[in-house]
Amino acid sequence: MHFTSEQRLDDAVCERMFTLGEIPGILWTPASASAPAPLILLGHPPLGLGRMYPRLAARAQHCAAEGFATATIELPGSGDRPRWPAAEQARADLRRAMEAGEPLSDEIIDALILPLVDKAVPEWQAALDALLSLPDLGGPVGYSGGVISIGTRLAVVEPRISAAVLFAGSFVPRAVFEEARQVTIPLHVLLQWDDEGNDRQAALDLFDAFGSKEKSLHANMGGHTGIPQSAGDEAGRFLTRHLKRG
Repeated sequence: MHFTSEQRLDDAVCERMFTLGEIPGILWTPASASAPAPLILLGHPPLGLGRMYPRLAARAQHCAAEGFATATIELPGSGDRPRWPAAEQARADLRRAMEAGEPLSDEIIDALILPLVDKAVPEWQAALDALLSLPDLGGPVGYSGGVISIGTRLAVVEPRISAAVLFAGSFVPRAVFEEARQVTIPLHVLLQWDDEGNDRQAALDLFDAFGSKEKSLHANMGGHTGIPQSAGDEAGRFLTRHLKRG
C-alpha cells in the first residue's frame, strides 16, 4: 500500500489517497482518534471513485464522527483502471434489453455481476490485509453499501467482517441466492421500494435467503437515490452496535 496524498476534511477527518498495486483507494480516519479505530469498508456501484467521491466522503465524515475509520477501493474496470471489455459488453447487453422492454435474462445478469464479484472480492480482501496492518486501524470490521452481490460474497468468505449493511439496489444472479444461505453475520438491508432499476421481489427473496440469525430489512418509499437520512442513521446505529468495543 502506497499513500499518494493526504488532507484534512473540516479538521475532523484525515483523508489519504492510496494505491494497492494498480488499485486506487481512499482511507478516512478520525483526526482525533487516540486508539486504533474500528474499520468500515465503504462499497459503491461501478461508476468510478471520482463520480462517487462526494457521497463516499459524506459517509466517511459521518462515520468518523462516530469514531470509525472508513476505506474504499476502485472496482475493476471503473474509474482510471484498465477497461474491461467483457464488463462493457455486459452493460451494453443490459441497456439494449432494457431499452427494448425485454425481460432481463439470467445470462445477462450473470455476465454483468458474477465476473465483477469474482474480481472485486479478492481485491477487497487484499485491501483489508493492507489496511489492518496500519497502526491506527483495528478491528472489528464492517462492510457498508455497494453492489449487494459483492457484499454477500464478502460476508461468506471474509471472517474479519463482523457485520454488514447491504443496499438492495442491484441485480442479483441466481447463484448469489445460494451463497446468501451461508451468510451468518448480522445484516441490515436497505431497500428503496420504488427503485425503478431494481427487482423488488428479488431483493425480498434474497433477504429471505440470508442465513443470518440477526437480520433486518429497512424499506422506504422512493427511488434509487432517495434513501432518507433517518434510514442512514439507523444503519449507522446498527454498525455502532456491532463494531464498537465495550
